[in-house]
Order: sequence, then C-alpha cells, then structure tokens
Amino acid sequence: MGAFRYVTNRTLADKEGNADAGRIKAFVKNGSDMLEGEYKCPGCGNEGMINQFFKRPISVKCENCGFLMKLPKLKGKK
Repeated sequence: MGAFRYVTNRTLADKEGNADAGRIKAFVKNGSDMLEGEYKCPGCGNEGMINQFFKRPISVKCENCGFLMKLPKLKGKK
C-alpha cells in the first residue's frame, strides 16, 4: 500500500437495504493514527469529510442526520 497503512473504498446500504445508497472512501497514512476521507450518507445523502482517530471497527456518524455508518472488517472476504 506504499504510503498508507489502511485504505478502504466501500458502498453502504441504507436502513431499507438499498446496497448503493451511500459510500465511504478513507485512509490512514503510515505513521499516523488519523482516519481521513469522505463519505456520502446512506440515510440523507449528505456528503461530508472524515477526520477522526483510527479505531476498528470503524464507525462514522453523519454530521447532518446522525446516521451511524459502520464498517466491519473484511479480513478473509476476498
């Protein structure tokens, strides 16, 4: 991964199960503990930035509607 120790680019489902309702693109640079990136909330469609401490499992809360986006580990799911 080069300059990054974590990278993800995922689509997110909404509460009704629509698989592509939202998305998250995020990364953690080598030597950093900060998760950075952007999201589109599957709950309200708001687009926002991510800048938070990197902790797994990753959870990002929409700054507009409060929808909690959870990213489970994908280890072993290739």
